[in-house]
Amino acid sequence: MLERIGVVGGGLMGSGIAEVCARAGCDVLIVESDAPAADAARARIEKSVRRAAERGKILHPDDVLAKVRVGTDLDELADRELIVEAIVENEDAKVDLYTKLDKIAQPDAILASNTSSIPIMKLAVVTQRPQQVLGIHFFNPVPVLKLVELVPSLMTSEETTTRSRAFVEQQLGKQAILCQDRAGFVVNALLIPFILSAIRMMESGFATAEDIDHGLVLGAAHPQGPLALADLIGLDTTKAVAESLYDEFKEPLYAPPPLLLRMVSAGLLGRKAGRGFYTYE
Repeated sequence: MLERIGVVGGGLMGSGIAEVCARAGCDVLIVESDAPAADAARARIEKSVRRAAERGKILHPDDVLAKVRVGTDLDELADRELIVEAIVENEDAKVDLYTKLDKIAQPDAILASNTSSIPIMKLAVVTQRPQQVLGIHFFNPVPVLKLVELVPSLMTSEETTTRSRAFVEQQLGKQAILCQDRAGFVVNALLIPFILSAIRMMESGFATAEDIDHGLVLGAAHPQGPLALADLIGLDTTKAVAESLYDEFKEPLYAPPPLLLRMVSAGLLGRKAGRGFYTYE
């Protein structure tokens, strides 16, 4: 049993991870970069938990919220048994964080990344405990989606993988799949080329965003179209994953299209920015 959980980064993914851990009865500490970000993380979790309670998904929301603390000091993570990193999808930022966490975390703590594309080995080798580093990749929205990708590197011990799988499946009630430590893992290695293909189709004038999405929803029974999904994921995240895939495999299908690059440069990042391929309130 892993009972004391740390989460670094309280954004959409980090707050979701913290929430599902608290729902499972864990003591959760989120560490954010500054006080405003910490306040935003706390508000995000409270809103999600209250909404779940209104829908009958949680019986005692106050008990769940009482299990979550939010702070700004990495040193407070010293007693955590598992620390999940959920910061920006930037390799340099993650490497810097893992160097710090390795010095702070207790000797037997597991260090896990929620990265959607960066090879785990690049994070593990900057620590003195590569055998205790792996990827635990959740999907958005974390409280709703059941899947978690477990990504051991070549250095991850079998014990670390086994403990992490038990935590994900037995404590959190998720379904884990085991992935090799390759950029994109399983889901994004399949999903991102699909989304990029839809962007290229729109970019070429072959079809509108609405028609592309309607085609996949109505013709292939997808719950939402690829361009609406890109808006939900975030176009900056889509771009980052595509670039990571292209850097590793050098396959043209992974290269981000010019339209995607221009939209990210313009700040049209999808739902979180109010505008991407579609406009949102």
